[in-house]
Amino acid sequence: MTVEIHIGGYQGPRSVHTRATQVLAGAVARLSDGAATVRLTGNVSDAGHKAVDLLRMTEEGAFDGCYFWSSYLTGRVPDFGLFDQHFRVPERARVHALLDGPLGARLREKVAEATGYRLFGYWDNGYRQISSTRPIRTLDDCRGLRIRTFENEDYRQVFRALGFEPVDVDVRDMNAGARDGRYDAQENPLTNTLNLGINAYQPHILMTRHLLGVSSVLFNARSVDGWGAELTAIVEAAVAEATAAQRRFAIDEDADCRARLLAAGAEITEPDPALRAEMAARARPVVDRIRDRLDPDLLALIDAELRD
Repeated sequence: MTVEIHIGGYQGPRSVHTRATQVLAGAVARLSDGAATVRLTGNVSDAGHKAVDLLRMTEEGAFDGCYFWSSYLTGRVPDFGLFDQHFRVPERARVHALLDGPLGARLREKVAEATGYRLFGYWDNGYRQISSTRPIRTLDDCRGLRIRTFENEDYRQVFRALGFEPVDVDVRDMNAGARDGRYDAQENPLTNTLNLGINAYQPHILMTRHLLGVSSVLFNARSVDGWGAELTAIVEAAVAEATAAQRRFAIDEDADCRARLLAAGAEITEPDPALRAEMAARARPVVDRIRDRLDPDLLALIDAELRD
């Protein structure tokens, strides 16, 4: 009997995550000789769900697996806060190496201990930049701008410290929210700013690189327990293959999206070093509070790679 693995997503067909999930599906079918298949629900928002619903639905078993930005899980797995140290960002290649080594292995254990998921891999969720309705040249330009964020108090506090007014908006509602003026700024990788159509309403993009996002590839623990050792090993190998592809997609996407955004009329600027330093200084008290909650051994691993 063929085993079907149902994976849910929350992005469109062009996204690097959706394309990587398709690689995963092909690898499962090939490595299992057709004994297992992957059914992909590409975007749960198409069925009226919020993107964040995907986490609950996967843990409860409506989906066997999903990908999701790890920052949404810091309330349950505080050490994902390692990647929420605003303006202290390791280079992309070093983050990948850390995730593929002891740091990533320990985070897998912590996810299994604290949740109903099993974590099989880490995908690149991109360097995060700020888009806005007006140019940001100084911190004074941030004052009063409503910035879209999500349900994470650390993020809210960082952006308040910069002068913004945080507003929670689900991914599903971001385009409409930007169009209707519900928020004046947002922070995302260039691929999301472009593919969500935010640049049509917020054409000023400041390349702050304040975070490098990490997405976790999560599976329902009961589903994994029911697969058996052979199929579990196949899915792990398929996720590893998809992870290599996803990271290549993410790197290529940065250059492609930058070119497409410029062609669409966006203004893309690098922050003055003094501005970025001032932003980092304003964010530091929040970052220090995040660091106080982290496993010292894991913190030491990432500190060796951090740059201000």
